[in-house]
Amino acid sequence: MATSSAPLEIGRVVLTVHDLASVGVFYESVLGLSRLVSEPDRAVYGSGGRALIELRADPAARRSTRREAGLFHTAFLLPSRADLGAWLRHVADRQTPLQGASDHLVSEAIYLADPEGNGIEVYRDRPRRDWPRQGDQIAMATERLDLADLANAAQCAWTGAPDGTVVGHVHLQVGSLAPAETFYAGTLGFPVTSRYPGANFYASGGYHHHLATNIWNSRNARQRDFPATGLQAVEILGEKARLDAIRARAGADPVDPWGTAFTLTEKEVAHAG
Repeated sequence: MATSSAPLEIGRVVLTVHDLASVGVFYESVLGLSRLVSEPDRAVYGSGGRALIELRADPAARRSTRREAGLFHTAFLLPSRADLGAWLRHVADRQTPLQGASDHLVSEAIYLADPEGNGIEVYRDRPRRDWPRQGDQIAMATERLDLADLANAAQCAWTGAPDGTVVGHVHLQVGSLAPAETFYAGTLGFPVTSRYPGANFYASGGYHHHLATNIWNSRNARQRDFPATGLQAVEILGEKARLDAIRARAGADPVDPWGTAFTLTEKEVAHAG
């Protein structure tokens, strides 16, 4: 897959939720993830033994709003167009509410939210050779997605997230793009790959984006007040030399200007727990 060969990529995304049981059932039944860890106040879900989402229960946490910094969406990358078509048929059969569907030139994407409003994208990548370029950047757009054609690409029924499913990228709401770029490109070391009105996209190793930041709902947002529901941390998987360079710039546990924490894990030692 296009993201897995990058020196840095996304591991798991950690969310704080009020109702661990209902949110967990959603990730199992709608997204088809397997429960890898189950504890009274924590659960981890993934595919093929790889942890993708960690839920932490805090019934007393402040409920986050869509106007503050934090998560825009977690994007689950499926291995093929046939997989995405099968998943689309699955959610249609379940009558799962969707929030949108777009052709981004580099990918085809479908949008929805979990029971507590955490944004989700489920997508597939087009072959890297077909990604359009604009100068030294990757060109992306938001165009109409042909859902009927995508559904017809399914080759079998959906039986759960296939092996090879990963968190392809995480899209974040921030208060301002300039300090976000300083942190994500400068401190974390993900170069800017594309600029879009009100948003920047960042990636390692030539991918279209592992991280994105926008101000569409959150312009001038301040640092988040924790404890709060929603995004708590994003895990970055990487080669040791790359992670050591981040640690030298930002310390062991980098935190963006709005309070989103990042954990650094060497690729060969990533695990479910």
